[in-house]
Amino acid sequence: MSQILLFNKPFAVLSQFTSEPPHRTLAEYINRKGFYPAGRLDKDSEGLLILTDDGKLQQRISNPKYGKFKTYMVQVEGDLSEQALQALRDGVELKDGPTKPAKAQQIAPPQIWHRDPPIRERKQIPTSWLELSISEGRNRQVRRMTAAAGFPTLRLIRTRIDEWDLGELQPGESSLLEV
Repeated sequence: MSQILLFNKPFAVLSQFTSEPPHRTLAEYINRKGFYPAGRLDKDSEGLLILTDDGKLQQRISNPKYGKFKTYMVQVEGDLSEQALQALRDGVELKDGPTKPAKAQQIAPPQIWHRDPPIRERKQIPTSWLELSISEGRNRQVRRMTAAAGFPTLRLIRTRIDEWDLGELQPGESSLLEV
């Protein structure tokens, strides 16, 4: 039986166990031996990171060829337009080629934890939130997609990978599951 660890990765923590100071790593939060991340979240992103003790399961979760959907709550700069949402749904053109169509919808600002440090806010520019689901895994893809649609990402929180979701986990918390 395999085990997975659902982890709410805090902002400014690397998705790895070792690094040079001053970078914070998973080692601050997870002391289980034999668990490795199934995929990554960049340092500036927060939310669900799955770790597992099963190499084959790690591949099935993280390899884009399996088409697992990953869902994010994204705070963007500006008043989100239906045109931008439709562009994300259709797929946008990035420097490394077009993205696959995404699921995109505007959402109300979520009731979530405060980020430390907080996002930069400009008084004259509103922000919007959207929920975005993608089945690819390119480097910084969500950030590049929202920018291509005209709405730069300010905050990015992964809430779901395939059947697993963040639930009530707070930053730095984890939950162990048998699969």
